[in-house]
Amino acid sequence: MNVSFRQIKAFLQVARLGNFTRAAEKMHVTQAGLSIMMRELEAQLNCRLFDRTTRIVTLTAAGEQFLPVAARMVAELEASAEQLGEMTNKARHVLHVGVTPLVSSNVLPQAWQLFRAKHPEVKVKVVDTDPQQVQALVDGGELDFGLGAFFTPTAGIELVPLFEYQLMWIQGGVESGQETGRKTRRKDVGDMRQMPASTVSWSALMETPLISLPLENKIQQWIEGHLSGIGRGHEDRPTFNNFETLIAMVSAGMGTAIVPSYAIAACRRHGVQAAMLADPTARLNFYRITKRGRAIASTMDDFTAAFIAAVPSEANPRT
Repeated sequence: MNVSFRQIKAFLQVARLGNFTRAAEKMHVTQAGLSIMMRELEAQLNCRLFDRTTRIVTLTAAGEQFLPVAARMVAELEASAEQLGEMTNKARHVLHVGVTPLVSSNVLPQAWQLFRAKHPEVKVKVVDTDPQQVQALVDGGELDFGLGAFFTPTAGIELVPLFEYQLMWIQGGVESGQETGRKTRRKDVGDMRQMPASTVSWSALMETPLISLPLENKIQQWIEGHLSGIGRGHEDRPTFNNFETLIAMVSAGMGTAIVPSYAIAACRRHGVQAAMLADPTARLNFYRITKRGRAIASTMDDFTAAFIAAVPSEANPRT
């Protein structure tokens, strides 16, 4: 059976008005077009719905029986369409974003302010967790998109690079020996007061005390690969589970550390000094991820633009 919603609505108009001409006007179709719709409907239902005379149109017994069914179908479909429209409208005003804790505390606040200035009607709901969980939530359809580094390429996830970041070496002061009493020579690292305008080579870290994230962390694995080049990869050293704690411990004088450049705002807040690592300079992409096939949130691009604008220029070399 191939009965259309328009045919059912036309049937109800004819039944209510008892006149094809007036029903056609209500439906914004010609009388001939309305007559064709009713003939096709009767053919689909295999029965006559109307008795027609030159003056009046009345329902047959079959038409009387079909009338409440048709009315209920139209009412339910219209109510459902209204509910779906409300859901769609609400969805346009809520953005679900997943980020890592370091990003959520140091970049997201300014990004939210920039976005809110343009879209005050949109509510941003943030989940801050590790990259693997962000990716799982995006893949499960619970988030509109995720922001972060070291996502795993999969068939169901689309990765869009937003900017490149690199690694920084951070310490608690320009001349700090921390726990070992050794001093890092200024000529090795340059003047670090203008953070992070200076650079330092990996070879300058031969003897400086280091603390780090656990080896399970993907960024730490990248760091260990570079430290292996100076014979310091996979050392037994104090570790902390997140970058915020690591940076705070550097500020407290426990040691020095290597962190991604997008941690620059946290470094400033904790008063630590930073220099970009060079020889070699390594760059990696920071990504936005979405689920393939999922409808794209209408404000996602505007939020992404606000996010990129909120990343400090030192951490996001745009040239």
